[in-house]
Amino acid sequence: MIDLNGRLALVTGASRGIGQASAVALARAGADIAVHYRKHEQGARETMAQVTALGRRAAIVQADVSDDGQVRAMVDRVQSDLGPVEILVNNAGWARQQAMDDVTEADWDAVLAVNLKSVFLVTRAVLPAMREGRWGRIVNISSGAAATGGVVGIHYTAAKAGLEGLTRAYAKLLVKEGITVNTVVPTMIDTGPGRDNVARAKIIPLGRVGRPEEIADAVALCAGTGYMTGQTVNLNGGLYFR
Repeated sequence: MIDLNGRLALVTGASRGIGQASAVALARAGADIAVHYRKHEQGARETMAQVTALGRRAAIVQADVSDDGQVRAMVDRVQSDLGPVEILVNNAGWARQQAMDDVTEADWDAVLAVNLKSVFLVTRAVLPAMREGRWGRIVNISSGAAATGGVVGIHYTAAKAGLEGLTRAYAKLLVKEGITVNTVVPTMIDTGPGRDNVARAKIIPLGRVGRPEEIADAVALCAGTGYMTGQTVNLNGGLYFR
């Protein structure tokens, strides 16, 4: 059993999909939850309601996680309302599908800012408290695009591949301070309307797309396991192996 009783988790992009499911899974394991959102306040409030229904404390915080000033203010609010962050799930991301020749410098900068730079900014903001407590769990959410090239665009693929490298760098540098850092890699997940899940399921050996709750199980595992760090946990129904 994963026991996170008394721990505080900050989950970015927790208003829906994988972020929402991860927040609920961590709460089910005993953690209190800071629910981050950028635009979807109603979804964040729904996540908070699910967390509090499990008997855990929760608060919602709004920020653009690609902006350092907003990130620092967000972490300060979390610490004031709930306490120091001990578990961080870097889930916030943005995918803009573009053909290779259509990607401009501005497109490149925007996608890397949300999908890669934000992980650096939020991690940097929570690390002092983790280091002081000599305990921390950081879980970064990547994508199968990092391994396969994906279909979204070269900027998104580069950002997610960079995220996996960043995970390993942090893991190596922080392991002696009691802080683990791992990557969870979802591929072909049912994250809501607009997805052609029937067509996608045909290319997955398991025969179906994944569910956000299945990704959340892996997130909870990474948060509750102290002997695993620097690892890449792939969830793809057998689509590829690495």
